[in-house]
Amino acid sequence: MEINHVWQTIFLGDKLFLAPIGDHPQKVIDLGTGAGIWAIDFADTFPSARVTGIDISPIQPCWVPPNCKFQVDDIEQPWGWSDDYFDYIHVRNLEGCIADWPRLYEQAFRHLRPGGWFEIKEFDIESQSQAHDARGEALDENHIFRRWARVIFGALERLGKPGTQSRDHGIAEALGAAGFVDVVEHRWPIPIGTWPREPKMKEVGAFNHHYLDESLEGFSVYLLKEVLGWEYAEIVAFVEEMRLALKDRRLAPYLNL
Repeated sequence: MEINHVWQTIFLGDKLFLAPIGDHPQKVIDLGTGAGIWAIDFADTFPSARVTGIDISPIQPCWVPPNCKFQVDDIEQPWGWSDDYFDYIHVRNLEGCIADWPRLYEQAFRHLRPGGWFEIKEFDIESQSQAHDARGEALDENHIFRRWARVIFGALERLGKPGTQSRDHGIAEALGAAGFVDVVEHRWPIPIGTWPREPKMKEVGAFNHHYLDESLEGFSVYLLKEVLGWEYAEIVAFVEEMRLALKDRRLAPYLNL
């Protein structure tokens, strides 16, 4: 996860966020904080802020800035804070982890003070090919990128945690339905590998490929084995086929963020 944090920060121009939160945010929460690196970096950057990182798993470090704390809790359950409490709510990389996104957005809206900001960054988990895009060609439906997406989307749907809200304009539309205004949507192609010519994107792509290569099996084994009932040998072959495709510079692979 730290690698993921590094390349996202580089991509955003060494920024931790995009929302215009000002120079003195006070009450900040990072939902699904994971190892807590974003919350720690934010607390270091804004000493006046009180930063809370919340996650269902207790995997955060013990030594943290004095203005940062971590809490083990399920963000899909009712929150324990009062309404209109937070100045800034941050979320990223939770696609496929949440059962009811609209309800989560409604909770965030209720606990955000008037004039506060909510920011979310999520991936469309279906890999694409810039080389095919440039030729105006669609990937064959039997291509591993297409098959992988169908299988993973199907497994997440069966698990009850659909992974499709980041497609099209799903997030922006859901935020509007929850009551948010001034919704700004960005969509960026993020390279996988060192195929870009531009130095910054080459670096981003290198980090992104390393992250995906390291996490691919861990992400997929539970879904394929426990949810879909695949044999382990099938899983290994499927993951390896995907790994090889992500390394193929001729495809110029990328994900949409």
